[in-house]
Amino acid sequence: MAAAIIYLEKHSALSLQCQLRQKLVEAILSGVLPARKRLPSSRKLADQLKISRNTVLLAYQQLMDEGYLVSRERSGIFVNERIFDGKVELASAEELSSNKRNRWQHAFVRTGRNDSEFRVPLDWHRYPYPFLDNLFDTSLFPVHEWREASRLALGVREVNEWASFATDADDPQLLEEIRTKLLPSRGITASQNQILIVSSEQQALYLLCHLLVDSSKTVAIEEPGNPVFRQLVQNQQGQVHYQPVDDAGMQVDAGLAGCELVYVTPSHQLPTNATMPLERRQALLREAAAHNALIIEDDASLEHNFLGPPLPALRAIDRDDRVIYLSSLSKVLSPGLRLSYLVGPVEIINEARALRRILSGYPPRNNQRAMAYFLSLGHYDAFIRKLDNTLKSRWMALRDALNYNLHALAETVPAPGGTAYWVTVHDDIDVQELAGHAAREGILIEPIHQYYGTGIAPKNTFRLGITSLPKEKIKEGIRILAKLLRSLALPSASPAADIPLAYVSGDKLSSALANAALISSTVYGDPYTIDFNPNGDMVGRCGYQDEDCDTGRWWVEGDLLCRQWQEWVYGQRQQFRVVLIGNRIQWYNLDGELIVNGVLHAK
Repeated sequence: MAAAIIYLEKHSALSLQCQLRQKLVEAILSGVLPARKRLPSSRKLADQLKISRNTVLLAYQQLMDEGYLVSRERSGIFVNERIFDGKVELASAEELSSNKRNRWQHAFVRTGRNDSEFRVPLDWHRYPYPFLDNLFDTSLFPVHEWREASRLALGVREVNEWASFATDADDPQLLEEIRTKLLPSRGITASQNQILIVSSEQQALYLLCHLLVDSSKTVAIEEPGNPVFRQLVQNQQGQVHYQPVDDAGMQVDAGLAGCELVYVTPSHQLPTNATMPLERRQALLREAAAHNALIIEDDASLEHNFLGPPLPALRAIDRDDRVIYLSSLSKVLSPGLRLSYLVGPVEIINEARALRRILSGYPPRNNQRAMAYFLSLGHYDAFIRKLDNTLKSRWMALRDALNYNLHALAETVPAPGGTAYWVTVHDDIDVQELAGHAAREGILIEPIHQYYGTGIAPKNTFRLGITSLPKEKIKEGIRILAKLLRSLALPSASPAADIPLAYVSGDKLSSALANAALISSTVYGDPYTIDFNPNGDMVGRCGYQDEDCDTGRWWVEGDLLCRQWQEWVYGQRQQFRVVLIGNRIQWYNLDGELIVNGVLHAK
């Protein structure tokens, strides 16, 4: 029985001996291994767990030294019956009937539960293709740099200093690093008394809702938008106004007129990833000024723009001191560090600090001082530069994989960067069903129903994130996902369902393409053109201003069109069968899957 309840991680940071002790203590204290229960011999348990006998002997010996186990001569090793002396006996699970567990439901005036929320599997990191946003794989964490900052923060003089701060005070060293290093990179200037350290983005939103929202207030929230903030507003009995979102983020129109508070994610809209252009940011500030509204700008995920320069934060271009800026120090490092911050009008920050004292107190000061050193030593800037490069390579890899594998199956919201793609497939696809099939193939995608406060969510849309898996796995994961999509699509979902597949012969193909240009669009909505020259050269231009270009070669083998780019579609040699109907051209791969659907023009 002991072996059946023990699972040892071969690649854990803890030794096998330590893991074995932990599992045995847990089983004893929970009653799974009851008092006077005999344990297997060290040799037998070692054989069952396939570990060294010495490992078991050392674990047994330490547990006997600590009183959990006792050895009886010529009888064996047993769970010590006196381990529970002085402890109150716990009721068994069977005694806690369903009726008793639910008897206090009537006492709740509000709840933190959200039954529509997408639940990430606890073991998400075990899946080979976890396309989940804001879950960061451990390869991104700067272990050595954080250790150095933590070691400095725990020096005797440092501990004496930060341990003696006033009750409400945040670490002035961290406030100064945020003020002089982080905020200027977003175009923001602030004094220390305009900054408040909080433990998380959620705590910041909780404080702001308690300060600014009640039943008399109307709050504008993006639709789709952040479900956590929506629930916080509803828990405060605030009136929610759902403001539509398009490819440029929250729309700015007369719908905002009656709102005293506006919550917005302009850098990368949550969840669609759309980036709000500067003109709309300015329009939002004018609209808020016209109605004397406050704005909460959530920039917790930072602005990762890979196809253009970053835009200034709303707070940076706010001249009326009406924007409360929220960002995170730990979200891109490790959520376990629990450090975020607010920047806003002094009177709001002071009230938030007083409320923080009542609700939760200040975030751990050792973490605050460690983060201050992490910033002052230049580790944060170096980490962000490295992170940007890593995320850009993953983002571009996902962009290419979607464009190659899902060109005829999906569309995405155009964006200059970010950490997620908002993907819409054919109407006949049910994403809940797709997510179930994908999980069985080792692929995790995020359905999007929880982001819609109105409950009217498209069934054929999902999110794909890049923070949780390495670049090398993206291409294969999307290939498998595309195969699943094709298997689930109804015949009517095929763009070529009504076209007889009469493939063009090699001779006609050569004459049709030479000195011709193919015009089509990518899965993310950008137009592209491919020029076919008679000498076999091929020139590709993508984007509204030809931002993305490549060159390659094309030729015909038998009745197959062959091509190979320098960089696009991974520089791989590809073969297609081609259908031509008038000036409409379609390319199919050798499995009969539609890859390109466009128009052919003579140059």
